[in-house]
Amino acid sequence: MIPEAREVHLSRKDRKVLEACCRSPVTLQRDLKRARIVLLAADGRSTRSIAKEVGVQPRIVSLWRHRYADQGLEGLQDKPRPGKQPIYTKATDKRILKLLDKPPPDGFARWTGPLLAGALGDVDVQNVWRFLRSHKIDLAARKSWCESNDPNFTAKAADVVGLYVAPPAKAIVLCVDEKPSIQALERAQGYLKLPNGRALTGQSHDYKRHGTTTLFAALEVATGKIIAAHSKRRRRVEFLDFMNSVTAAFPNRKLHVILDNLNTHKKNEHWLKAHPNVQFHFTPTSASWLNQVEVWFSILQGQSLSGTSFTSLTQLQEHIDAYVNAYNDRAEPFVWTKKKVRQRRFKGRRITQL
Repeated sequence: MIPEAREVHLSRKDRKVLEACCRSPVTLQRDLKRARIVLLAADGRSTRSIAKEVGVQPRIVSLWRHRYADQGLEGLQDKPRPGKQPIYTKATDKRILKLLDKPPPDGFARWTGPLLAGALGDVDVQNVWRFLRSHKIDLAARKSWCESNDPNFTAKAADVVGLYVAPPAKAIVLCVDEKPSIQALERAQGYLKLPNGRALTGQSHDYKRHGTTTLFAALEVATGKIIAAHSKRRRRVEFLDFMNSVTAAFPNRKLHVILDNLNTHKKNEHWLKAHPNVQFHFTPTSASWLNQVEVWFSILQGQSLSGTSFTSLTQLQEHIDAYVNAYNDRAEPFVWTKKKVRQRRFKGRRITQL
């Protein structure tokens, strides 16, 4: 049953607004029909005749006549609707976070989306993934850290960084370390063409060993150039032999040598006494990353050693020597930009010792 028709009285301002709405090419169809209903009702038309002309049910005409009569133009807007109640709430999010604080099920190394959903029981795995993405929680990525417990960390680090930022006048600053047990592996490798036509480089899993070499390296901080030598072992005698070659490369120059805390680098007072122009500086315990030559070793691994094959130990050593020569031709010093040195503990990072 259609309610009794309400009488509609339009003000001049409202009529202009509704007529403009009817003329506009961008007006939504629903808004256009509501405006026409009100304009026709204001002209004294009946509900059924308006419904026939506009193309809607009479009850729709009656609805908008009443809404305009009671609320004016605001009554022609859609009222906010409550919508469907969410299945997952903030309580669900707290349950996921609480579960992440617990160890994963027996036999698993870490939590995954399906494991979390299975442990919760009533939460879909897609919602678990959405929650993890929104909180920037990556379950697959793994990070490692090394926290120095050296009580003299700040003093030692400041000493090393000071040599980088403000080296002593007329002195040479060198970063010295060794890369042990570089393997000469022989394995089949080359280009592979996949069934889809894509070509990529690859290598076989099987290989043949031809021995190992230890690479001693000294990086000159001011120029970025490298002095390198090969050795079968990494004992104190090999280290001091390499240091003899380094001092020979810089005769009559004051040398400041940055080293890590390897046993062979320490307790060499007899050698230092014989070489008064050389002074050793040690990085803090568990902070060998302060030694710039470690950066060069990473470059060597990525640009020269990864994905290569060697048929003999001699070929490996010649390959490294060729890379060192090519690197020195275009060497540039590393730019050390961080001047403040402080020791900060891992705090508030949800790291627990298991």
